Amino acid sequence: MIGRTLWRKARGLRGKLRRLARSVSARQAHPDDAWAERHLTPPETRVYARMDARDREHALRVTRRMLRDHPDASADLVAAALLHDCGKSIRPYRVLERVLLAAIPNRAARLLPAWTFGPFAALTVRAHHPTLGADLLRTAGGRARVAQLVARHHTPGADAEAALLHLYDDLE
Repeated sequence: MIGRTLWRKARGLRGKLRRLARSVSARQAHPDDAWAERHLTPPETRVYARMDARDREHALRVTRRMLRDHPDASADLVAAALLHDCGKSIRPYRVLERVLLAAIPNRAARLLPAWTFGPFAALTVRAHHPTLGADLLRTAGGRARVAQLVARHHTPGADAEAALLHLYDDLE
């Protein structure tokens, strides 16, 4: 069990390093927004459109990889995979912040105090983006289950769909 967990974490780290390299410039991101929008409701599409192109591209990779392995995933899970990082859209990251935040595990970020201004505000958004994203979706009129999955994608508990989303996000 421990060996399998370490192997999954190592693969996840490799994916995060690749994502970090791609995240330096938004011009390098080319998300297939038309494909994504076919899986979202109009209110969810508006939330998706406000996401940074790098986060949309990441979300598409997570979603497509998950669908490759789980083609019967529910429509709500597919939409949540596309929107799982939408909470990050409330405060765009600068390039240096993206690099530095990649070095801080999300669990550690959640333990730090919440800052609403200055350079540490990005850390607060990173730590709380699941809840922030769920709030954005609820306010926009998105599906309740999609918002719930977005809220749980880092702490899935006993929710099997949220656990699946967490796994594929971790691999990417």
